[in-house]
Amino acid sequence: MIWIFRRIKQFFRAVTAEITIDDEKYVMAHLKPKEQELFFAMGTVDQYHSLKVAYTIERLIIEDKQGIDREFLIRCALLHDIGKANRRVGICGKIFAVLVMTFAPKWADDLELKGNSAIFVYRNHAEIGGQKLQRLGLFQEAKIIARHHSPPREDDSRELKLLRIADDEN
Repeated sequence: MIWIFRRIKQFFRAVTAEITIDDEKYVMAHLKPKEQELFFAMGTVDQYHSLKVAYTIERLIIEDKQGIDREFLIRCALLHDIGKANRRVGICGKIFAVLVMTFAPKWADDLELKGNSAIFVYRNHAEIGGQKLQRLGLFQEAKIIARHHSPPREDDSRELKLLRIADDEN
């Protein structure tokens, strides 16, 4: 039941998403020009979500108190959904993908095999984003981002765990 309320909240955030001047300044303060290009290639909804994840990371780092590399983790938060860029899926496509993946996963498999881009992006954006970051030489960020939707493992880094928490909250 909580899942439904979280998804409804996400929907309303998506339809009201807007990037402010202060948000743009925040991105420019934490990302280098090539990284900014990746961030701003995402749609507004994904930019907004990534900013919310970064702001949540800021709070979690303060609460965590375990010597986390703040700039590294903020960079990961801002870039964690870049695999969705250039494969933009509208809000209806995102809703469709979430519903089909949740309630009809076998049908989702068939749709992906038939080329449904919404399902493909939903399932693969983390790995696609990781590949983009590797091409920029951001190997540590790529490692975290490529795994942020993978099932948790015992050896997951603290950074990956915090990114997952922040992403789940938003």
